[in-house]
Amino acid sequence: MEKGDRTLKKRRNHTINPTLEKLIEYVYVLIGSGIVAISFNVFLLPNRVASGGVSGISTILDATLGWEPAYVQWAFNIPLFIAGVVLLGRQYGYKTLAGTIFLPFVVFLTNDVKPWTLDPLLGSLFGGIGVGLGLGIVFRGNASTGGTDLAAQIIHKFTGLSLGTCVAMIDGLIVLSAAIVFDIERGLYALIGLYVTSKTIDLVQVGIGRSKMAMVITNRQDEVREAILNKIDRGVTKLSAYGGYTDQERPIIMCVVDQTEFTKLKQLVQSIDPSAFVIVMDASEVLGEGFKRS
Repeated sequence: MEKGDRTLKKRRNHTINPTLEKLIEYVYVLIGSGIVAISFNVFLLPNRVASGGVSGISTILDATLGWEPAYVQWAFNIPLFIAGVVLLGRQYGYKTLAGTIFLPFVVFLTNDVKPWTLDPLLGSLFGGIGVGLGLGIVFRGNASTGGTDLAAQIIHKFTGLSLGTCVAMIDGLIVLSAAIVFDIERGLYALIGLYVTSKTIDLVQVGIGRSKMAMVITNRQDEVREAILNKIDRGVTKLSAYGGYTDQERPIIMCVVDQTEFTKLKQLVQSIDPSAFVIVMDASEVLGEGFKRS
């Protein structure tokens, strides 16, 4: 059997029924929303950490006016979802609507759960981790929990400001409000929570394991290529390049390997050509045969 036929067969075997795939995405949305809601109730709300988003607004209004956070979140999320559909189109779909409704519902159900810590630093750190974990899972379901993300996209569409700037403006205003309503320290804790959330989302999206991308410049390129193909069992790509000093063609061999294979790659290249020039970079996410599927 040719390699192309084997690859095609593997892809067919990995095909997921579209209905099952959609169901799995809804499960992601519900689980992720539940994690965000519980993290909010046990870490952020009791420590008055308003780290951006509609949850930050509900924290401020709960402290100042005594309004139930779940009701505040519904009151903001549902109109913002409707505005998003009207102004931005229907691309958000039912999964985002599910997250928009389900997250405040879990906040309401768990509002009597005792805080897991009353230390604001621990609350901001672990609250940020929990919210980031939950949002990362929701994003893996190709959805969102709505809220200020939709508001940022609406502002982005009608002002021309970058989406990142719009998100930063909204979250910045919420954190500033927390600093004014509570005190400067609470505002700083909110910034910590916001930062930890963003980093945790990246971790969930990209994953812990990082691959390495190696670019090898060598005079013995055929031997190096054969060694990588046969001894490490990884594919290679030849890139056309020219020496800056000699202006002669010097092809570059590029390959991506797991961290566990990287030492073997270095040893192979050094054993074949000790004078080879090797450039190594982190590849935060690799999709394709031999690595994870999208």
